[in-house]
Amino acid sequence: MRRLKSAPPVCLLVSTEGSGIDRYSQELAKRLSVSAFSMGRYQSIRQTIRLAKHFALLRQPVHLPNQHYGRWVPWLKQPSVVTVHDLVRLSFPFAKEGWISATGLMLDRTGIRKATHVICVSEVTKRDLLRHLDVPEEKITVIHNGVNHDVFHPCQKQPHSRFRSPYLLYVGSERPRKNLGALLRAFALVKQLGTPFHSLTLLKVGPAGRSDTFRKVTWEEARRLGIEHDIQFVENISDQELAVIYSNAIALVFPSLYEGFGLPVVEAMACGCPVITSNVSSLPEIAGSAALLVDPCNSEAIAEAIRSVILDSTTRTHLRDQGLLRARDFSWDKTAEATFRVYQRVFGCLETNSVSSHG
Repeated sequence: MRRLKSAPPVCLLVSTEGSGIDRYSQELAKRLSVSAFSMGRYQSIRQTIRLAKHFALLRQPVHLPNQHYGRWVPWLKQPSVVTVHDLVRLSFPFAKEGWISATGLMLDRTGIRKATHVICVSEVTKRDLLRHLDVPEEKITVIHNGVNHDVFHPCQKQPHSRFRSPYLLYVGSERPRKNLGALLRAFALVKQLGTPFHSLTLLKVGPAGRSDTFRKVTWEEARRLGIEHDIQFVENISDQELAVIYSNAIALVFPSLYEGFGLPVVEAMACGCPVITSNVSSLPEIAGSAALLVDPCNSEAIAEAIRSVILDSTTRTHLRDQGLLRARDFSWDKTAEATFRVYQRVFGCLETNSVSSHG
């Protein structure tokens, strides 16, 4: 690809955690010639002020690649771009925040409003910005996330023997908005259908989330439904192993109630994995016509979609083929190039250099 270079270089903060939000900044850093500074996603207010003052002294334009860094903006003197992945804390019911978290979130909202420009990863997130923060529309650019097609593609390799086949796949946390309970109830309904469903397992990939309570709720619901022995939890795997898991799954079932983007949907499609996902939030925008879209609050509808994928080879083949086509619309190269064009408009004085291609 063209390695995109800024003059003077843009300062890009790169968060070091492992979620889709963090992957965004990490992938941009590979493709943009920026001054990259790696740090944790969450900083104390005192750390935020100290580091913001440090970056203000650098006099470089700043790209803050997630909404959790919005709180930096009031202390910056140079132009800034903030990427907003979602406004889940304003758009979806959350447990009441402590005063420290509430103050940080207030500063985030203030910073997003004060930023020179805002990037959103979906039209739905843009809509939420307009609705909740009243950011002028001319200050917002929508740029979709990408997928690394060198890693996420159909794999012939079989999953490790520790993964029980055949399996349905869920990738993500167990936070309430992810709606894993609806999938568990749908899975229990499918298991009741007998052959060929009795040997089916549910493979859940990813940590529970920031609270152990999420896993406790998951286990309690699984035990209530009598499916606790049919669920396998996997937390830490490489992208290469995840691609193999996607490639061999019967389907990714992703019934989330709220997503700013929904990266697992695109990763699964890139691997030729049929996708069943929600008909709400950003998921219809991202999946297009390449997934079965269901009411995430209707476990019977989710179960029927699963049954259709398992029994109907035509449906399965259609979802695979359309998913592979749809996934081509998303790449981190495209994301980086569109982000660079924002730099050009907002920061000015930018140029491009040609270098060898990234994956």
